[in-house]
Amino acid sequence: MDYQALAAYLFPHITTTPEEIEARYPARTLKEGAKVTRMAPSPTGFMHLGNLYGALVDERLAHQSDGVFYLRIEDTDQKREVPGGVQTILEVFKRFGLPFDEGATLEGDNGQYGPYRQRQRAAIYQTFAKELVARGLAYPDFTTEEELAEMHKLQEERKENFGYYGAYAVGRNLTFEEIQAKIEAGQPYVIRFRSPGDPAKKVYHTDLVKGKMELPENDQDVVLLKSDGIPTYHFAHVVDDHLMGTTHVVRGEEWLATLPIHLQLFDTMGWKRPKYIHTAQLMKMDGGSKRKLSKRKDPELALDYYFEAGVPVPAVLEYLMILLNSNFEEWRLANPMADRNSFPFNTKKMSSSGALFDIDKLHDVSRNVISRMSADEVYDYIVTWAKDFDPELFAALEADPAYAKAILSIGRGGKKPRKDIGTWKDVRGYIGFFYDDFFTPDYSKMPDKDPAQIRAILEDYAAQYDDTEDASAWFERIKAMCPKYGYTANMKEYKQDPTAFAGNVADLSTILRVAVTGRENSPELEVVMKLLGKDRVIKRLIEASKLV
Repeated sequence: MDYQALAAYLFPHITTTPEEIEARYPARTLKEGAKVTRMAPSPTGFMHLGNLYGALVDERLAHQSDGVFYLRIEDTDQKREVPGGVQTILEVFKRFGLPFDEGATLEGDNGQYGPYRQRQRAAIYQTFAKELVARGLAYPDFTTEEELAEMHKLQEERKENFGYYGAYAVGRNLTFEEIQAKIEAGQPYVIRFRSPGDPAKKVYHTDLVKGKMELPENDQDVVLLKSDGIPTYHFAHVVDDHLMGTTHVVRGEEWLATLPIHLQLFDTMGWKRPKYIHTAQLMKMDGGSKRKLSKRKDPELALDYYFEAGVPVPAVLEYLMILLNSNFEEWRLANPMADRNSFPFNTKKMSSSGALFDIDKLHDVSRNVISRMSADEVYDYIVTWAKDFDPELFAALEADPAYAKAILSIGRGGKKPRKDIGTWKDVRGYIGFFYDDFFTPDYSKMPDKDPAQIRAILEDYAAQYDDTEDASAWFERIKAMCPKYGYTANMKEYKQDPTAFAGNVADLSTILRVAVTGRENSPELEVVMKLLGKDRVIKRLIEASKLV
């Protein structure tokens, strides 16, 4: 077989050489140790937590080393592509604040290593496929889908490995004349890799998460170019990662089975292998056992879920970092106010087994994250969320931003900030009593005391409430009311003999709290009252006295 002639016959339109392609993509000039990573999703219209999980590793490796993090769109499978899929990808990652240094954008490409959309790179892949044909390492295959199905059935009956290899690789043996006749007859064909591998031999590889691996050599003649001339993932990512200077490939562990193919392709092309990082699958507990997060069963897999649920982006990223690096929580305890990006991310701290996703744990993390935000930050987040998901709350907050921020400032800052808000959905319930339209008191939360006495306390306090008092004077007034109703301001005294008193200062405070806020627990009551204003406080005290 004259492989040079075959290559020229199969690719008459390809006049560029691999050397000319290589010259268009010079080696990147980066400092030593700088990593080049990429996010390479397909435009299917569905971006999920696993995409973000891997992308966070990509972003940290690149930016922590002063490297490059780029976006490449793998759109070779047009059957799965949906309208607006690329826009969805770009919008999601923009909202999650993972900045790409170069790559595909809505306006086009940004960077010197494009095009960053694989369908626009067809001639590049065909150039390298032509070279493989010329070297006798690739060939046209005319096997139909029906013939492949029959082959699979036969392999199943014989209990042999599935695939296109060895004696089953019938396209390997065609003569130039047979190939020419089939093409002139209009028969469609793909370009397959002529694998030099032997599964009895081993390929050795060190994954940055899985560690040292010993895998059987690949003997499958995988498809390089489909019948439309567009490459498969196997070939496209090898060519692109080489030309774009990718140093680290981050992907899910489901790709481990095909790793021998990819390593073989890099070696066959004479290119340096990138380092591979196969991330553990995201798992969840279900009925006492672990299972993989499912697109069909688990709404929390979709990234849109977190926007609607009101989980702030920083909380999602913080939780993913906990799942990715086992020492992150320890670091956070020691650095409560530090920027998450200052954490020294390390692939050695990544789990090689499944990462257990727990929505309750995420909400706990979210409370901590929100508690560290300023009132202005919280306000901006809530308003943005409420505009789409709670219009009434949005209108109330936007009507008086200063009042809303004053509410959100209560208990914020310091070593022990309040942690009442876990998601933006919690906000209406947390601050609702500050707004008359949302105020729905539950007087059943009043202490179990004589109703007549409760009414007397409420009327008494309404008559003497002074909104100019500071916290200390405010509490002294509460304590001073205790003896009048048989209560004690001395909690130690009360604990020694509760039967000696009708109640204590905490009971009296609770009576006022339930009347003013409609709940047993609230932020500091003295601060709450000042924000509500004297008129509203007195009005609520009187209304409560009538309904108790």
